[in-house]
Amino acid sequence: MGTATIEQSQKKVKVNFPEIWGKYGTLGILTLIVMIFGVSSPEYFLTGNNITQIFTQSAVTVLIGMGVFFAILISGIDLSVGAVLALSGMITAKLMIAGMNPVLAALIGGVFVGGGLGAINGALVNYTGLHPFIITLGTNSIFRGILLIISDANSVYGFPYEFSDIFAGTLLGIPTPVILALAVAGLLWFMTTKTRIGRNIYAIGGNKESAHFSGINVKNHTLIVL
Repeated sequence: MGTATIEQSQKKVKVNFPEIWGKYGTLGILTLIVMIFGVSSPEYFLTGNNITQIFTQSAVTVLIGMGVFFAILISGIDLSVGAVLALSGMITAKLMIAGMNPVLAALIGGVFVGGGLGAINGALVNYTGLHPFIITLGTNSIFRGILLIISDANSVYGFPYEFSDIFAGTLLGIPTPVILALAVAGLLWFMTTKTRIGRNIYAIGGNKESAHFSGINVKNHTLIVL
């Protein structure tokens, strides 16, 4: 017993750097960046107002990233997210300027139009069998062309005050965009870890053929993800 204990204590603990980097590398880089800017400009960078602005401005990028995350999970990519965001946002803006309620305009322009454009991507991938990289590269140009036609290549202004109150306001001192980003992140976390569709998406990304022979409808999940 004593010999076994001594042998175990003499064993060197192997540090798997690639595994550690894969899990905590991004967090480490973020921490390093915060430390550098915090030391360089402590009177401005590490203030509550600046941190709030960083979170607010990052909320849109976080929301887009969470959408692309699912496309990456199935070993694909979506290059049209910027065009989808711009086109759905332009339609939302046009509806609000026309007098529609901001919440209803956001639902129509953001949810239905954005979801419809994503469904077009998914349907084209399923129908043609081409990689999402090729499909979304093409639809990116198409969606941006439609955007230029609708907007006449001009900026949109004159939004109702209700828009600023709802989407640029705060709730309990927290900016509304941050709350929306956190709510969507929580919903997607639950979906990917606690539901069958989430496990199926991971399975498709691991091996599409194995997922197909396991009874997973790969085309339906591709349509949902894109």
